[in-house]
Amino acid sequence: MKTLRTILFALLMTAGLTSRADSIVNSVHNLSASGPGTVKASTEADLCVFCHTVHRATGATPLWNHSMSGVTNYIVYSSSRLTSLNVTVPQPNGSSRLCLSCHDGTVALGSVSSRTLPIAMQGGTTTMPVGPNNLGTDLSSDHPISFIYDSTLAQHDSEIKDPGQLTGVVKLDHESRVQCTSCHDPHNDQFGNFLVVDNTGSALCLTCHQPENWLSSAHGISSAIVPETLIAKITSRTRTQPGTKAKVARRATLAATGCAICHANHNADGRKFLMQSSVVERNCFVCHNGTSQQKNVEADFQKASVHPISLNSDAHTPDEDPVNPPERHVTCADCHNPHAAKKTVTFAPNISGALADVIGITAGGGIIKPAQKEYEVCFRCHADSRDRGEATVVRQFLETNTRLQFATANMSYHPVEAPGKNGTSVPSLISPGWMVNSMIYCTDCHNSDSGPGAGGSGANGPHGSIFRPLLERNLVLTDYQPESPATYALCYKCHSRSVVLSNTSFKFHQSHVVQDQAACTTCHDSHGVANASHLINFNNLYVTPSSNGHLGYVSTGTLHGNCTLTCHGKDHQSTSY
Repeated sequence: MKTLRTILFALLMTAGLTSRADSIVNSVHNLSASGPGTVKASTEADLCVFCHTVHRATGATPLWNHSMSGVTNYIVYSSSRLTSLNVTVPQPNGSSRLCLSCHDGTVALGSVSSRTLPIAMQGGTTTMPVGPNNLGTDLSSDHPISFIYDSTLAQHDSEIKDPGQLTGVVKLDHESRVQCTSCHDPHNDQFGNFLVVDNTGSALCLTCHQPENWLSSAHGISSAIVPETLIAKITSRTRTQPGTKAKVARRATLAATGCAICHANHNADGRKFLMQSSVVERNCFVCHNGTSQQKNVEADFQKASVHPISLNSDAHTPDEDPVNPPERHVTCADCHNPHAAKKTVTFAPNISGALADVIGITAGGGIIKPAQKEYEVCFRCHADSRDRGEATVVRQFLETNTRLQFATANMSYHPVEAPGKNGTSVPSLISPGWMVNSMIYCTDCHNSDSGPGAGGSGANGPHGSIFRPLLERNLVLTDYQPESPATYALCYKCHSRSVVLSNTSFKFHQSHVVQDQAACTTCHDSHGVANASHLINFNNLYVTPSSNGHLGYVSTGTLHGNCTLTCHGKDHQSTSY
């Protein structure tokens, strides 16, 4: 009689399930001898018995039959972000424990409470074979489960939707916990990987997550093709075995791939933030290396002068002190928000789409998110940071805080924060590109030497350059170098070489630069000077006090001034021009 009831139960379950074309019958969860996968029973015909029984169940619902795992101390996912939200991921519970009774690989697949002996599997298989289906007992590289997801969490994290909006097939359990079954339906594989919805364009991820501006971001709408190396990595983590309908397109677009461009829900190589690669910058370089119709940004980071993204890159966290984090670092994500970055362009000093929705430091020193000006992003590291580095040139007025160098209260500055103070006459400016009221970006000077600003076809941005310190064009910082268009190419980008050497603005330019071979930076500070006009801030390596003990420059009117100093062995005492 019991056997008959079991058969009837199995028939009823099978009848209901086979009405769906992609039901458990046609999936790898059918572990019966007739199952389509490579892991299946030797002779067992009952496909439901591996999980359910009408008699002698384990006590877990729904009529659970499979032996439960004895593991009591899984290594669960953790992150500084969850800690900041007061979220503690507990040991797996609820329906997730049922899934893990097979998928942690510690219990025989055929071990069920309704049989005295385990069901024999083909090929001598006992537990879940090593591979993407075997999660193991270390779940720290898998999406967190069994934690409470409620409106309180949503209120503290703007990128999480209020669970009250979960009115579709994505469901929490009766205690408002995220479980494996929130994303996976073990009886239905129509979308591949037993997902509850088609995840094209990250539709499943976006049921709970709402990264600001993602749907309008360059990544979110990109029609570029996903590189084969990334496709291979994504498919290697699939839970669906050969023989089923895996929904992974071989040549999917970035928009269709969505979150999986960078993130992996299971077996992530980079456990921190569940990244596809454990090497932080590799998550960007997999596309930004000249493939997928992108510029080759990776190549710039191989140059002599770079932003050192590989140095302490794993130290970055979204909740860190933006100015002085515990460990000094710079990562792609410090300047670029991959969820919000766009291809929009604008005019100085306004921020471009590439830097959208990142943290910055205002001209007044306050934290701002999102940054509105490009220089605010630069100031995050190059202003009030205690580890901002030493000066490239040792000067009379030594200042390494760029926020202070560009301050509009200074006597002179390059027009990064505001138009310059020489509002009536800068004879050397190359027109029509530059005028006395023009403003510039930090990246007009600090940029790739092979990018569009330098006339090249490479990537734009201060990623790397052959010219130190990360300059778009050559600028010799030492004296006694022959003057040429290449020697001071960066200055000559905006200032006409012919006008400079014709002594139009300063009658000794030609003699100083050509004959005496004094570098532009020997007299001029490229950023700004608080107590001197015309960016005069002498390089102390070559310029020292005069014989009267004084060192200084005084402006005496438009295109006129005097110097008191010793330079290249020549003594000047109020020498005027």
